[in-house]
Amino acid sequence: MTEPLRIIPLSGVSEVGKNMTLIEYGDDAIAVDCGLMFPENDMLGIDFVIPDVTYLLDNPGLLKGIFVTHGHEDHIGALPYILPEIPVPLYATRLTQGLIEVKLKEAKLLDKIKINTITTDSAIEIGPFTIEPFHVCHSIPDAVGYAIYTPAGLVIHTGEYKFDETPADGKPPDFDRLRSYGDDGVLVLLSDSTNSERPGRTPSEQIVSQAFEKIFGEVNGRIIVSTFASNISRVQQVINTAMKHDRRLAIVGRSMVDNVKMALKLGYLTAPDDMIIHIDDLDDYPDSKIAIVCTGTQGEPTSALVRMANREHYQVRLREGDTVILSATAIPGNEELVHRTLNNLFRLGVDVIYQQLMPVHVSGHASQEEQKLMLELIRPQYFIPIQGEYRMLVLHARIGEAAGIPKENIFVVENGQAIEFDEEGGFVAERVPNGQIMVDGLGIGDVGNVVLRDRHLLSKDGFVVVVVAVDSKDGTLVYGPDFISRGFVYIRDSEELIEEAKERIIDLMESGKTHRDTAATDLRDTLSQFLYQRTRRTPMIFPVVLEV
Repeated sequence: MTEPLRIIPLSGVSEVGKNMTLIEYGDDAIAVDCGLMFPENDMLGIDFVIPDVTYLLDNPGLLKGIFVTHGHEDHIGALPYILPEIPVPLYATRLTQGLIEVKLKEAKLLDKIKINTITTDSAIEIGPFTIEPFHVCHSIPDAVGYAIYTPAGLVIHTGEYKFDETPADGKPPDFDRLRSYGDDGVLVLLSDSTNSERPGRTPSEQIVSQAFEKIFGEVNGRIIVSTFASNISRVQQVINTAMKHDRRLAIVGRSMVDNVKMALKLGYLTAPDDMIIHIDDLDDYPDSKIAIVCTGTQGEPTSALVRMANREHYQVRLREGDTVILSATAIPGNEELVHRTLNNLFRLGVDVIYQQLMPVHVSGHASQEEQKLMLELIRPQYFIPIQGEYRMLVLHARIGEAAGIPKENIFVVENGQAIEFDEEGGFVAERVPNGQIMVDGLGIGDVGNVVLRDRHLLSKDGFVVVVVAVDSKDGTLVYGPDFISRGFVYIRDSEELIEEAKERIIDLMESGKTHRDTAATDLRDTLSQFLYQRTRRTPMIFPVVLEV
């Protein structure tokens, strides 16, 4: 080994989402995943957040490829935004490739990016690395982890996994392969921490099938199942249950329609030709013969389920007798939107079933006993908990200690923190440039902390515009002041307050204490002080000074 091995979680640690980890040796690096994260509650107006790849942009040519573990948004969602800046080859299993292609086609990037299809028999050589995918069970088919051979030693990245011995796709975990990596000797393990707060084992996907069977067997009206558009296994479970109960299935939601079409084409979904019907044909069947699969589990404002709950969907009108199944859990930060959707569904008089009432969803992540088993199978020299909020990483680290890994060999880090491995061992190195890259509409990274602060102020106390015209020669007041208020007070209902504010502005302009070069600042300060004294509120003040 002539160079140190560097592992840098660019994002995905101390948070849930936007996973992206860099493995670097010399002048070569590969990344595992490139996902997005839903905005936190204080990120007003933000659509989602993507990894900060400043370090890669500052080191052009360093990144040689991106290896994707599976097709969920928090692992592939940032690709359309980062690939135009760093157009490197992608490596993914067939279903994951299909889900990526749907996104790249929408972004008009499909012809510009090379996607290499990999299998669990592949061994990809890139520079000093040899990368082997291995099968893991998750809530989506074709999920893999990666064994990455480097000059410094073997790195295992688990991806997202659980040890489900009866998975929906019928492919159990590959215990023998994981054990063989441990026998060969593993330098460092990077492992999913999402469920490190949960004792025991994560239930099997078969529990969901049993819950679906019970619901479909008892309900006479329409059944609407909402799940992630990428949760192909869950869609297959709905198809299987609907077939058994002689129901036709309609697909609603653009992303769901695209993903189902792709999965059927590739053979990851199977259904008789007459099983899936167009949404416009719902009225051709009695309610007892209808099932619908749609998007909207996270309360996304434009999603199919939310529009149904708000009576805004032009094709599906929910009514009494319908049963809605929410087959997902709320991503941290989305709880308020999800609860609002549930409340609106109940207002419509429909029956609503979600995880707290019946096991219509199970996690795709390993709980504590499975995390312990992974550590015992791999037996790494070093351990880096990834994919989880900080408390989850710490709890996972404690499981690592209990499994016999020395505390000094476990690294709980923040985004951008590099961990290096050389002849003397592993240690935490410097931090690379890192921050929040927020996507707002078509803008990428143009909304920062200053803009968010302004949005908070506007959402809290609104704004007031004051307009005056002054003589261009001597600065005396010629016209005004006029006021425009939004989110602060309604002017017609606050005439006394506005009249007093006008008097303050007129006194200021006629006092000779202000100059036309400083008039805007003086207006802002005077009005801000007055409004705070009278209302104890601090609206944003926008002074407009016209010279005539």
